Amino acid sequence: MFFNLGEDIGIDLGTASILVYVKRKGIVLNEPSVVALDKNSGNIIAVGDEARKMLGRTPGNIIAIRPLKEGVIADYEVTEKMLRYFINKAIGKRLFLKPRVMVCIPTGVTSVEERAVKQASVAAGAKQAYLIEEPIAAALGAGIDISEPSGSMIIDVGGGTTDVAVLSLGGIVCSKSIRIGGDKFDEALVRYVRREFNLMIGERTAEEIKKEIGTAYPVNRKGETATVRGRDLVSGLPKTITITVEHANEALKEPIEAIVGAVKEVLEKTPPELAGDIMNKGIVMTGGGALLDGLDTLISERTGLPAHIADDPISCVALGTGIALQHLDLLQDGKSYSKKVI
Repeated sequence: MFFNLGEDIGIDLGTASILVYVKRKGIVLNEPSVVALDKNSGNIIAVGDEARKMLGRTPGNIIAIRPLKEGVIADYEVTEKMLRYFINKAIGKRLFLKPRVMVCIPTGVTSVEERAVKQASVAAGAKQAYLIEEPIAAALGAGIDISEPSGSMIIDVGGGTTDVAVLSLGGIVCSKSIRIGGDKFDEALVRYVRREFNLMIGERTAEEIKKEIGTAYPVNRKGETATVRGRDLVSGLPKTITITVEHANEALKEPIEAIVGAVKEVLEKTPPELAGDIMNKGIVMTGGGALLDGLDTLISERTGLPAHIADDPISCVALGTGIALQHLDLLQDGKSYSKKVI
């Protein structure tokens, strides 16, 4: 627990995981955004790592759920409880000295979705809540100087959304947000294994396949395989199969193509001067989904632009919220990307 006074907190409110940044301490929490509840009483049994272990393995009276879906709040009450738990775990419970909180949101969210994030943050114990769009936070966390009159392109592949944006002079010039990310990769693998092998697997197994042999660019990984265990849909009995890199690539093709399409769409809308800057600098990729093997190589090949993954891509958005909090006065004085609320 941390009990310092006057804390500022940055929260990467992700569909798959939540990262909490505390001023002067850095990232103090990185846990899955999963909550286990008692179905009868509604009481929280576990949050984060402990709750994730329960996914797909709970008895009838306990449900393990993800209260965030595709980058936005799907279950308001559970999200509020989860946020309160993470804020208290990061800085300790306090009655009077409540923290200022900066929360990131995908580009293109509706005003209703924005308001839900704001209200949940304040209800969870924030004194003031600020919002920052994910591409801005990701760029700041990746060490990009977005205040210059020069174009920078960022692709943030999260659990629920992928945000593609061109930034210049501290703001977003053009962007595209699609509700496809790491979770859609997992779902695509589950569907493929069920369709091609008559085998039912869970989300966690799909995630393990993705990490082990999932690739967007299978050329260099021919012959690699993974052992998959699940339930045979014909006999109903447990069964083990072997799938190849080529199978995984085929399964992931649809969500990968959607991400490549979004990148091309943003490039088509980019002003020529900024497009020239991006050619020199290349595309920066952040988010856990950017770690999918070969995704940077594929995007580079399809766009003709150099693409590279940021250092510590999973932490970029959370670090960016922390940097934004340190320059809150600057952000409020005319930079459009910080929205103070409530």
